[in-house]
Amino acid sequence: MRVLIDNKDSNLLVEGLLVKDTERLISALEQLAPGTPLREGINNVLRAKTGGLIVLDDTPQIMDIAEGGFEINCPFTPSALYELAKMDGAIILNRKGDRIRKANVHLLARPSIPSMETGIRHRVADRVAQQTGVLVLAISQRRNIITLYKGATKFIFRDVSFILTKANQALQTLEKHKLAMEKALVNLSILEFDQLVTLHNVLKSLQRVEMVQRIMREINMQIVQLGSEGRLISMQLEELSSGVAKERLLLIKDYFISQGEKTAEQVVGLIDQCSADEVRDSLSLSRILGYGGTLSSLDLSLSPKGYRLLAKLPRLPMPVIANLVNRFETLQEVLAAGLCDLDEVDGIGEVRARAIHEGLKKLREQILLDRQF
Repeated sequence: MRVLIDNKDSNLLVEGLLVKDTERLISALEQLAPGTPLREGINNVLRAKTGGLIVLDDTPQIMDIAEGGFEINCPFTPSALYELAKMDGAIILNRKGDRIRKANVHLLARPSIPSMETGIRHRVADRVAQQTGVLVLAISQRRNIITLYKGATKFIFRDVSFILTKANQALQTLEKHKLAMEKALVNLSILEFDQLVTLHNVLKSLQRVEMVQRIMREINMQIVQLGSEGRLISMQLEELSSGVAKERLLLIKDYFISQGEKTAEQVVGLIDQCSADEVRDSLSLSRILGYGGTLSSLDLSLSPKGYRLLAKLPRLPMPVIANLVNRFETLQEVLAAGLCDLDEVDGIGEVRARAIHEGLKKLREQILLDRQF
C-alpha cells in the first residue's frame, strides 16, 4: 500500500508510518538536507527546470533493470549532476551518494506494479522504488517539486521557508502540550501520594506524554529536512524535549503488568506503533499495559511501583531505585517504610535512607505547591 507523506500536512507523518519506517525515511532525508552536496546539485536541476530521475543505490537489483546509458563511476559533484540531468535517462549513484555510477539509463521496472502517478518520470520512480526498495528521486520539470520514493513510501519536499514556518508552529504547539503534560503528571503524582490512582488517571497522563513525544518526533523530521537551516529549531526542541522520554518510560514501568519476559521498553515500542486514534483510545492503551480492554477496567485502583517519583530524588541512581522497588513492590510501601527498613536495602546506607525519607516528604510538598501554579 502506498503511503503518501506530503509535509504540507505534517500530521500524515505520524499517521502514515510506523516508527521504524519513519527512522528509515529520516535516514534518507538526511542525504537530501539543505547544505549537503546532493541537495545543492538537485537545487541546480530545479533552477534549470530540466527535471531528473536519480537512484541512490547501485545494487545488483538496480543494475539488472538498468538498460542503456553509459558508465561514469566518478566522484559526485553538484555540477556533474546538473549537467547529466540535461539528458533524458536516469542517473544512478551509489548508496552514500558520493559517486556517480551511470547516467542516461532507462529503468525497466515491472509494468504490473500498481502506480497512481501520471507522469512517466514519476511512474518509473514509483515502480522502481516498490520493486527494489531503494531510494529514488523524481524532480519535476514543470512543477519544480522533488518527490522521494522509498519502498511503499512517497514523500513530497517543500520549500525551506515553508518548513521553517511549520516547524515554528509545531514548537508552539509542543510548548502548550508539554504544559498540559506537566499538569497531568503533577495531578497524577498527588493521587499517587494519596493512594487514589485509577487506571483512567494513568492512561490520561500517558496520552498526554505520548502526544508530546509524537510532536517532538514530527519536529525532528522537519529539522532533518531543514539541514543546516534548522540549527535554532533543533536547539529549541532539545530544551523542550528534555526528560520527556525518561518520564514516559518510568510512567510505564510504574504501571504495566509484566507478562513473561515483556519489558517496559517493549511496551514503549508497542505504543510507538499505535496510530494517533489508538493512542487517544484509552482501552487500546489499557490492553497494551495488560489491563484488558473493558470499560470497567478504567476504574481499577492502582498502586505505582515508584520508579517515576523516586527518580526525582537527588543522587538516587536507577539501580538503587530498582532495589527499592524489588524490596517494597509499591510506592506506598516505600513511604511507610522506616529508616531501618530502608537501610536494609542493598545500596542504601543510613545516610541515604534518611535522604530518601526526607526527600519524599519534600517532594510531596513541592508537588502540592506546583499544583497551585
